[in-house]
Amino acid sequence: MLALINLKVWIVFIAIIFMLQNLVFAKEQNARLANMTVTNTRDDLLLYLNVEEAFSKETKKALLSGIPMTLRFITTLYQVNTFWFDNKIVEITTTHTIKYDNLKKEFIVTRSSGSGAHFVTNFFEEAQKFMAQVDGLKIVSLGRLKKGEKYQIRAKAELGKLTLPFYPHYVSLKDFETDWHTTDFIY
Repeated sequence: MLALINLKVWIVFIAIIFMLQNLVFAKEQNARLANMTVTNTRDDLLLYLNVEEAFSKETKKALLSGIPMTLRFITTLYQVNTFWFDNKIVEITTTHTIKYDNLKKEFIVTRSSGSGAHFVTNFFEEAQKFMAQVDGLKIVSLGRLKKGEKYQIRAKAELGKLTLPFYPHYVSLKDFETDWHTTDFIY
């Protein structure tokens, strides 16, 4: 009976430690979307945006120790309906991955879409800027939009969870997720 009580105490203690760890991390992470711009070419609707404060000190430290990181951008285009639910036209998920090569002392950023899908630099600030930008993401062909209708683009960014169970100090970075950022427009 005493062993069962001790086990319950340890479980509660470990749960409290994990909750406090999450609270501390949540305070430090202030990532947000900024400079969201919707424009078009002759044929396509395009999106430009960037994430500010995506890399905390802990995130940078983990990256420099060789842990790759991925930023996911989720973008959704809706046709706005006044008296009914909005009509989802398209949802696009793109990823940007950053790795640090300790031997060459360079950062490698790979994007899943858009121009300049691969970027290599020796400077963290350049890699961070390239990682956190979405430049000219094709959302939809203009032929799918109706003239005079109201539309809304919603976007957010997420940094995926990184866990390395065989790493000597067991690294676990929690996810961060920006708030949804929206832009309304009439086509």
